[in-house]
Amino acid sequence: MMNTICTCKKLKNWPVVILCLVFILFADMAKAQKATWIWYPGDYEVWLSNKMQNRRTERGAFFPPFWKLDSHYALIDFHKDFVLANPEKVDLTVEGQYNVKLDGKALSGYPKAINIPAGKHRLSLKVYNQGSVPAIYVKGAHLASDTSWLVTYEDKEWIDASGKTSDVSATQYVPAGAWNFDSADKTPSTFRLPTEEHRPEKTERKEHSILVDFGKETFGYAKLNGLKGKGNVKLCYGESKEEALATATCELLDSIHIDRPQKADLTMEGSRAFRYINVLFDDNVNADDISMLYEYSPVEQRGSFHCSDQEINKIWDISAYTLHLNTREFFIDGIKRDRWVWSGDAYQSYLMNYYLYFDLPTVTRTLYALRGKDPVTSHINTIMDYTFYWFMGIYDYYQYTGDKSFIKQMYPRMQSLMSYCLSRRDKDGLMEGLPGDWVFIDWADKLSKQGEVSFEQLLLCRSLETMALCANIMQDKPGSARYNQLSTGLRSKIFTYYWNNQKHALVHSRINGKQTNNVTRYANMFSIFFNYFTEAQKQEVKKYVLLNDKVQKITTPYMRFYELEALCAMGEQSYVLKEMKDYWGGMLNLGATTFWEEYDPNKSGAAHYAMYGRQFGKSLCHAWGASPIYLLGKYYLGVKPTAPAYKQYMIEPKLGGLQWMEGSVPTPKGDIKVYCSAKQIKVSGDTGIGTLLFTSSTMPVCKEGAIKTKGKNTYELSITKGTKYTVDYSAL
Repeated sequence: MMNTICTCKKLKNWPVVILCLVFILFADMAKAQKATWIWYPGDYEVWLSNKMQNRRTERGAFFPPFWKLDSHYALIDFHKDFVLANPEKVDLTVEGQYNVKLDGKALSGYPKAINIPAGKHRLSLKVYNQGSVPAIYVKGAHLASDTSWLVTYEDKEWIDASGKTSDVSATQYVPAGAWNFDSADKTPSTFRLPTEEHRPEKTERKEHSILVDFGKETFGYAKLNGLKGKGNVKLCYGESKEEALATATCELLDSIHIDRPQKADLTMEGSRAFRYINVLFDDNVNADDISMLYEYSPVEQRGSFHCSDQEINKIWDISAYTLHLNTREFFIDGIKRDRWVWSGDAYQSYLMNYYLYFDLPTVTRTLYALRGKDPVTSHINTIMDYTFYWFMGIYDYYQYTGDKSFIKQMYPRMQSLMSYCLSRRDKDGLMEGLPGDWVFIDWADKLSKQGEVSFEQLLLCRSLETMALCANIMQDKPGSARYNQLSTGLRSKIFTYYWNNQKHALVHSRINGKQTNNVTRYANMFSIFFNYFTEAQKQEVKKYVLLNDKVQKITTPYMRFYELEALCAMGEQSYVLKEMKDYWGGMLNLGATTFWEEYDPNKSGAAHYAMYGRQFGKSLCHAWGASPIYLLGKYYLGVKPTAPAYKQYMIEPKLGGLQWMEGSVPTPKGDIKVYCSAKQIKVSGDTGIGTLLFTSSTMPVCKEGAIKTKGKNTYELSITKGTKYTVDYSAL
């Protein structure tokens, strides 16, 4: 290649040089790529989420989601412009009916392979599929389907009476979507999570029943081994033993009729959440034993945490297992119920994921699925605050990953969703629940949702900041200016309308233009880690709200997540450590093997399992219960990005009463590792430029780098990629 260019230079034939460079550019683009199945971005995610969320049942009855379900586009046009240096055969595999065009000329039939001559070409496929997502897999020596292909759901070209195709088209093409279907026979429509067989730890057999205990909360398909006879079989599933034995009120059950003269194994069609299964047989039916096919998402656990406190270690381990069970095709709320994709639950899972897996496809799939399609007719999951969490999820995704390509795919959908939100503001420019809006906030007794709730304004403000950030990425200067103006104006209104000097806090709401007297924790704690308060206001709120038992307490792990984050952001790691041991440790003391949807230490016995007016309505494995993963990674190990994708990052370890701790935090390019005791800190990073910030009562020493003094016993050390640093110091 270089010889050709050099020869052209010697001949001083610059036009030929330019042609050579153009040819090399196109030839380089046509180098062999890894082929993968592709589709219209977001369509597979919408289709798969519909399929997954409609698996929910309660006592054998179908239980679909509460909100509007969108569908995939049934007809998609795919194309790719390319240059081949040599002729090649290209194999085509398609999900749906399709036609093929090469350089605008239609090929007859449904070709499985085509021969393409050398040169510059455009290959186009138009695919129709109503039942599943139109998708293609193209594989040649150099040409392959990938996200560089362009797709559209609406080909706006037209043909006049003479047969001439329009010269100008309003068609909008976008880069194709993909996941990990990297072989022709690995079709997207047949995707299923993997399974492996597990045996119970204990079995109690009676004349007409078998009760099995798998030792911990789990998820999968019950399997009856050596099943024989004619009659009915009932399987009662339980997250607790009490639930499995309560045949009339257990949340999940399967009822089947069999007629099997010979012994055979039978696996249930539906996946279920359980620790216990109580299998009841008619007189003439029995089975040898019960096992299960454990279903899981094959995500890689990259993050870790270990410390001097064994209870905290167990809390971290159980949190990791809880999140793993709720990490499926998407991040779901709970494995027993609802098994749906709720935006507020998913938002917390994204954050925990960044400190445990750093699995980005599950994040983007979930964001696509939640957003759905235009036109927007309601809030996400019908919940106002859940719409704002969706925007915030994109804000955080960019900070942790730096992925601009995803932002570019999502920006039009962000614009239309934000337009919907802004259209529903009242005369004061604030969000107030309108008919059809669910203002959720939290499960809490007597929590008012009336009027203009301060918490909702706060989330909208952060969402507008997200829009401004993404507008800058898109080089949308008018959009950036507008969203910045809106967020700045709303932030000013929040403090004008809601801050109360006498209460030293933001009040909960305004009704008819007047502040209510109620102070709750929600808007106040979010304002701390959003960094909306002045330092003086933070101290006031910490004293008069967060550490004030007279302010209504939070009993869900969902909002404990944010309450403890706010306290950590204020340097209260010692207090938070005690709270974690009390709250999550309290569940462990009751025998929890995963963390719950809600925990009230004032309850006792079977009352812990009740919720929503049902004896066993509470989920004992809920994603939002796994928040210690995030808190321990971000605020104890102290690792967080300060520039997108960890190009710059901070390490600010806080022992918070621990004698020592160690762990790793995953990033897009390797891990950041931290060890900290009262006398020594060890850190290393595989990416970016880090800053270690810490306090010491004596002058610290580090052989690998120069420590800077910041004043007030605070010190700083720059961390470069690939170097291991050891700091000897004396913790304050």
